[in-house]
Amino acid sequence: MSIGLYTTAQLRAIEQAAQATLPAGTLMQRAGRAAAKWIDARLGAARKVLVVCGPGNNGGDGYACARELAARGHAVECIALDESVTDDARDARAAWQRSGGRVLHELPADRRCDVVVDAIFGIGLARPLAGGYVEAVRWIESQAAFVVALDVPSGLDADRGVWVGGVAGVHADATCTFIRAKPGLYTADGCDAAGEVVVDGLGVDAPEAEGALSEPDQFEALLVPRRRNTHKGSFGSVAVVGGGLGMVGAPLLAARAALRVGAGRVYVDCIGAPDLRFDLAQPELMFRSLASLAEIDAIVVGCGLGTDDAAAGALAAAFERSVPLVVDADALNLLADGSRFSGAFEAHAAGRVLTPHPLEAARLLGTTAREVQADRIGAARALARRTASIVVLKGAGTVIAHPAGRWWINATGGPALATAGTGDVLAGMIGAFIAQRIEPVQAALAAVWLHGRAADDHGGDVGLVAGELAVRAADLLARLRGKDAQA
Repeated sequence: MSIGLYTTAQLRAIEQAAQATLPAGTLMQRAGRAAAKWIDARLGAARKVLVVCGPGNNGGDGYACARELAARGHAVECIALDESVTDDARDARAAWQRSGGRVLHELPADRRCDVVVDAIFGIGLARPLAGGYVEAVRWIESQAAFVVALDVPSGLDADRGVWVGGVAGVHADATCTFIRAKPGLYTADGCDAAGEVVVDGLGVDAPEAEGALSEPDQFEALLVPRRRNTHKGSFGSVAVVGGGLGMVGAPLLAARAALRVGAGRVYVDCIGAPDLRFDLAQPELMFRSLASLAEIDAIVVGCGLGTDDAAAGALAAAFERSVPLVVDADALNLLADGSRFSGAFEAHAAGRVLTPHPLEAARLLGTTAREVQADRIGAARALARRTASIVVLKGAGTVIAHPAGRWWINATGGPALATAGTGDVLAGMIGAFIAQRIEPVQAALAAVWLHGRAADDHGGDVGLVAGELAVRAADLLARLRGKDAQA
């Protein structure tokens, strides 16, 4: 079951509706209990715990968590960075003190602890951390303890995953988030800040979200084991168009990936090396011009394409074909170059998946990469609407957006993917899945998830090369299909 992602505004509405039917402070008590239960189960035997509490309801969650941890046998102290400013937080602090709990008013210089609980600020933070709060964050960051953030790491924008005002906050080992998951925990700076994310709904109902985490249940059509009575024509044909001067490797990586993840036939149109007719490493590939292919099920265009006149002609030829397109790399840069392709782009009605990195997305949106990164979800959704295309905005917490408004964040993958050619592999995988008659949005979700998970299976953040990815992804897909067949 996929995890829905909710914005701060949506969560406030959900929380207010729940509070209208519950006694005061109930959600805070539930949050404290949920966090304490997880910490106790995760870390086991009695621990020394310091809970750093801010002035608002996040601080109240901290006092409630402290009381529950103490009841479970842990040695707990709270640090109050300021006076509590909400009724629920004041009540939680008073309950902690009535139970015999200590409240410190200064950051201890000499206390060693096993766990630090960050309960300074939650989703309500609207200004950059400053003054004593910055000092508190630095103190937390200096500790050799296991850091658990309540709801979101302090300083993080829960919607966009960036540090509020550019001021870095808490980097947690784990985040216990409440009611529903927040998108900012899974993209941009949130990928490094949140650590392991645990979601507790606190018994609160919520409407279906527009956004979700990408999971295999969103591409189940791809996981159905193949029938035995099939042939290569059953699984589609992909044409990969690219390979300008000096960039022949890019379309080869895409084409090899398409073959590995199940396309029946894969053709390569390498515009910068028209005499290339054979791939010694992958002899199954066929080298033909796009114009010579009468029937094709998907086209991947842009990998190493270049931006010269020959590249522009190749892109125009791709738009003339009434088949789904995966538009990557230099093809995106050509599209961003004024209105040169606007008519052909709008006339193409067979479905498109655009796979930009932040700078390519910025060029298409007429903005900067910095602005795209400041709101990755907003940028991906805006580009999907503007282009009437599925958009895969690559990066930490890749965002997949549908022009109708739905969006997803992919939580697989990491810095091992930060090497040349991995984007070409992804484009080839998407094209292969589309050729196998998987809906384009499912094809994008599947390829991004498998691509990232294959990198995770590498087991480290360096040393992976793009050519290994497709083999790992194919093995992973086979394992998933095997599990599905046994279910």
